Amino acid sequence: MNIGVPKEIKSAENRVAATPAGVKAFIDHGHRVFVEKGAGIGSGFRDEEYVKAGARILENPEDIWGEADMIIKVKEPIGPEFDRMRPGQILFTYLHLAADRELTQKLLECKIVGVAYETVQLDDGSLPLLSPMSEVAGRLSIQMGAFSLEAKNGGMGILLSGVSGVRPARVTIIGGGVAGLSAATVAVGMGAQVSILDNNPLRLRYLEDITDSRLITIMSNPANIEEECVNSHLVICSVLIPGAKAPKLITRDIVRRMMPGAAIVDISIDQGGCCETSRPTTHEDPTFIEEGVVHYCVANMPGAVPRTSTIALTNVTLAYGLAIADKGLEKAMADDPALRKGLNIMNGEVCHPAVADTFGMTCASVDF
Repeated sequence: MNIGVPKEIKSAENRVAATPAGVKAFIDHGHRVFVEKGAGIGSGFRDEEYVKAGARILENPEDIWGEADMIIKVKEPIGPEFDRMRPGQILFTYLHLAADRELTQKLLECKIVGVAYETVQLDDGSLPLLSPMSEVAGRLSIQMGAFSLEAKNGGMGILLSGVSGVRPARVTIIGGGVAGLSAATVAVGMGAQVSILDNNPLRLRYLEDITDSRLITIMSNPANIEEECVNSHLVICSVLIPGAKAPKLITRDIVRRMMPGAAIVDISIDQGGCCETSRPTTHEDPTFIEEGVVHYCVANMPGAVPRTSTIALTNVTLAYGLAIADKGLEKAMADDPALRKGLNIMNGEVCHPAVADTFGMTCASVDF
């Protein structure tokens, strides 16, 4: 199979979908790999490393898309990339379709095969290709929250850890999954007073156990969300429903009643965000102030640390990419139910129930 690795063109996105080691793995399995010139520079991988691994470097993105049976990317396609697609071409990347009807419609029109990292799901409900980036985003969220609370950025000027004689900041994390736990680990380590909300009591018990009761676990419901947000200096939104749009758990009224200069970091913005006042931002212009509260809503947070993120991502995507390349799409999905759940679009139809439900579309049945 011909594998294409284009350079990401989303603003400030410096990750790349394959490391030189990943390229070598595809080559060793008998496949051809085409890498766009400079695709790995943002993550610290030089073109020469890809050539040494066996890739062919191409100057133009059009050539990459033209040669490839399967395109592997990091982020969803934008702008000129739609014109480079052809029917039946496999696109293996993060798609987050439920948050973007326009993107969904364009991909349906292109009749590509869209396999989304974020909906590949194991029997235990875990998301192996999303988890590493959730971990990165969760840890970054506290770093970015501290940044947002600085007075120069519109925040109230509070130090998360506090100092001798001064209380630490109150941090509330909504959602106790991988991102939420990662955020809690860093916040607790910094000395903040941390509360975490989740709607699964078993998960809350687990979180309390593994943190030696250093955080406060609270059952997630509207009343508790309101109380915690209104009394917190920093709120982290890390709610995820696989493949679906994030629920709006924080209303504008709640934001209005938060402390002036408090901060919200909405990790779930990739899926539409779980705060009514959230809207996507970029690394170049990461924050805005709404209702007196600083919002950090960068839609590709792990892109801030591309070297770490690229290695963490490709550690988990490579095996699935190899399965598709080695076996072909149909057999790879027939052999692996987890990978089959990653199929979002095929033959101009939506194939993932959560995406179809979001837009009121019919979910096509695909037999493998």
